[in-house]
Amino acid sequence: MDPIDRAHLTGVSRPSPPIHRYAPSEHLVDLVDRYWIPVWSLTEPSTQSTLQHPVCLVVVSNTYARFHGVTRGRSSVTLEGDGWAVGTMLSPAAGRLLLGRSVAEVTDTWVELADLLPDAALVDDVRAAMHRDPHDPAAHLAAIAHLESWLATHLPVDASGLLVNHLVSWLADHPEVTRVDEVAREAGLSERSLQRLVEQRIGLSPKWLIQRRRLHDAVEALKAGRGTLAQVAADLGYADQAHFTHDFRAVTGMTPGDYLGDQPRP
Repeated sequence: MDPIDRAHLTGVSRPSPPIHRYAPSEHLVDLVDRYWIPVWSLTEPSTQSTLQHPVCLVVVSNTYARFHGVTRGRSSVTLEGDGWAVGTMLSPAAGRLLLGRSVAEVTDTWVELADLLPDAALVDDVRAAMHRDPHDPAAHLAAIAHLESWLATHLPVDASGLLVNHLVSWLADHPEVTRVDEVAREAGLSERSLQRLVEQRIGLSPKWLIQRRRLHDAVEALKAGRGTLAQVAADLGYADQAHFTHDFRAVTGMTPGDYLGDQPRP
C-alpha cells in the first residue's frame, strides 16, 4: 500500500487516498505495467497531481471510463465525496495497439473508453465487481480479470512495440543518459527513425522522454532527501541548479524548493 511513487507529486499538505497496486498476469507483461486502485471518502475535495509515466492509461471509475494519452506537463485530478477507480498503467507499446492509431492524436487529452470497446459490457462488469465493497481485494481482482480479458485480445505485441518497451525500461535504468543520440544508438535506429517510433507509441519526442526520466529521478531524490538541491541537480546531469530549477518549474509549476517544503523529512 502506498509505496513511494516517483511520478506522484502530491505532498503532505494534500495526502493521497490509499492506493492498492497489482501486477498484471504473466501473459500480459508486454502490454501492462501495473494496475492501481484508489478508494476514497473525503469531506472536502482533494487534488492529486502526477508527472505521468510515458505510457497511456485506462481508467474505469464509478463515474467515468476513459483512455488517456500521455500528458506532457503535470496532470491533476480532483477527488471528492466517496469513490474509487480501477486504473491500468499500460506499457509504452500498448497505447497504439488499443487506440488503433498513433497515440500522438491523444497527447494531453483522453477519449471515452466506450469508443474503443467492441461493446459496453466491460465497463458495466468492472463497476459491478467493485460495487459491493470497493476496499475488498477480491473485488479488485475480479475487476482486473474483466480488464485483462479485453486487453488480451490485443496480443501479441509487435516488434516496434517490444523495442519501445525496451527503450523506456533501459532509459530508466541508465540515469547517465541525457542525449537523444545515445537512445538512438541503443535502439539501433537513426535519430529520425527513433523520433517516429517514440511519437507513434508515446505521442511525444525522445527529448521529452529523457526529460521525463530525469524529472522522475528528481522527484524520487527530493522525496528521499538525497542531498542539497545543487547535489540533486549534479546527480541528474544538469549543468547547474538553475537549469534544474527551470526544467522542474516549467513542467510542475513549482520550484524544487517549493516541492521539497511539502515533503516529509526522511
